[in-house]
Amino acid sequence: MAALYVVPTPLGNLADLTRRAEAVLRAVPWVAAEDTRHSAPLLKQLGAVGRTLPAHQHNEHEAAARIVDKLRAGEAVALISDAGTPGISDPGARIVAAVRAAGCKVVPLPGACAATTALSAAGLTDEHFLFYGFLPAKAGQRRQALEGLRDQRAALVFYEAPHRVLDSVGDLAEVLGDRTLVVARELTKLFENIDSLPLTAAVDWFKADANRQRGEFVLIVSGAPETADDGEGERVLKLLLADGLPVKQAAKLAAAITGAAKNALYDRALALKAERD
Repeated sequence: MAALYVVPTPLGNLADLTRRAEAVLRAVPWVAAEDTRHSAPLLKQLGAVGRTLPAHQHNEHEAAARIVDKLRAGEAVALISDAGTPGISDPGARIVAAVRAAGCKVVPLPGACAATTALSAAGLTDEHFLFYGFLPAKAGQRRQALEGLRDQRAALVFYEAPHRVLDSVGDLAEVLGDRTLVVARELTKLFENIDSLPLTAAVDWFKADANRQRGEFVLIVSGAPETADDGEGERVLKLLLADGLPVKQAAKLAAAITGAAKNALYDRALALKAERD
């Protein structure tokens, strides 16, 4: 069938490639790969005979146009990234969007994903999780992003590279405070490690052993703790709004004074302002 097959590839352990993914990669005449050189050994091992074309973050627009042309000509294309599921903090989403916009069929295959693999072994009891992916590389932008996540009750899931993991963990601790951190490193590979520790102790833990800073990381932080509000947050919020404070400032101060969730207070402040207007 002429379709774009979105095919997850193993994180490290080649045995994690599904039988369906293997069959697709062997059958399609074209494989769009994040790095054709990286994927060549896997395709060769499978006996895949399809031709490859590059589809990475710097050429997604051009790659999408080529893929749509192939599909319209009746040829199937498999989309793969270097590891895991395309489009999940990897190139692919723009290609999928372009293919769908062109009216061509997209067929997703289930398979390896570092985020869900790490979550399954994290042992956190949060009912929900929020997948963020890679935090900004610049410190100021990273802390600003984390400020926006501070009140999330869901577990927070991040990807991180070895050269930034120490700085990122330091900012996580500074902004989010006393939480649980799960560090999943080199998932499915020879040196896989999954550790759980207090977030506030994480920087020292990483520094205690240089090996802990090597590899590819999934970092999972437990959600914001529930705070007992009993209406005090809204009471203070209303007083601050009555004094003429802007919505954002009133919510921030009410949260600092009472310990109530800032995002919830901000939403409530908007509702109160709408009622008043």
